[in-house]
Amino acid sequence: MPQAFFVVRATVLDPGKRAAFDKWYQTEHLPDAAKSFGATKAWRFWSLTEPSLHLAIYLFEDEAALDRAMTGEDMKRLVADFNRDWPDVPRTREAFGLVEEFIPSAGATIAPAP
Repeated sequence: MPQAFFVVRATVLDPGKRAAFDKWYQTEHLPDAAKSFGATKAWRFWSLTEPSLHLAIYLFEDEAALDRAMTGEDMKRLVADFNRDWPDVPRTREAFGLVEEFIPSAGATIAPAP
């Protein structure tokens, strides 16, 4: 089964709140979410072209693991925590399945197992 990714896109419009948001996400939310979800790995990004755009990406072994994380009680708690601490920060959530991984140095495409 191919790996699956959960992507949370948040827009922090007030530049004065970005440092606090960044610290909260780094020290509280990302570690809690990654552990609660059972994610294999997690990343955070600030856009280099749109300074208000923040992405958090969580990696799962497969779609079934992602589905379990998205339907569990921890998801409800994490959403509530975010809404409590950052009510003015809109966000979207998306799920992706890995289709292809290309490694230029190897000159090869690694297709995930079906």
